Amino acid sequence: MFAVIRIRGVGMRRDVADTMKMLRLKTPNNCVLLQDTPGYKGMIEKARDAVTYGEIEKDVMVAMLQKRLRSGSNRVDEKLLKIATGYDSFEKFADALLAGKANIKNFEGLNPVFRLTPPSKGFKSVKEHYPKGDLGYRGKEINELLKRMI
Repeated sequence: MFAVIRIRGVGMRRDVADTMKMLRLKTPNNCVLLQDTPGYKGMIEKARDAVTYGEIEKDVMVAMLQKRLRSGSNRVDEKLLKIATGYDSFEKFADALLAGKANIKNFEGLNPVFRLTPPSKGFKSVKEHYPKGDLGYRGKEINELLKRMI
């Protein structure tokens, strides 16, 4: 499963802007979780000059779900998670997401977009690709960035 974070804001070609809309990445520092499918990989590749992405680990996903999962404008706790999804803990929900058995956008009331804060200590560069900057594919290193943004 990929975590995709929008880094850059405005001033992109129309086809890239349309791809960002389809990925539900409206503003910088928004994050979505996407399955590793050829369709999503193509969309991410089209938007690689505006996003960073990589494979998310379970512990980072659990922390992100606990702190940043929203229902409307309210934070989701384990009680609301049980009502909305049927999973009684964030760990079980994260396992189901990683296994592809669940998808956040399929549960009514849960917001599939995570609004993150800018990373502590900032970005290296929003114009260069990883490892010199922050754009593009970064593999497991996305988890370090996510920890700084949660």
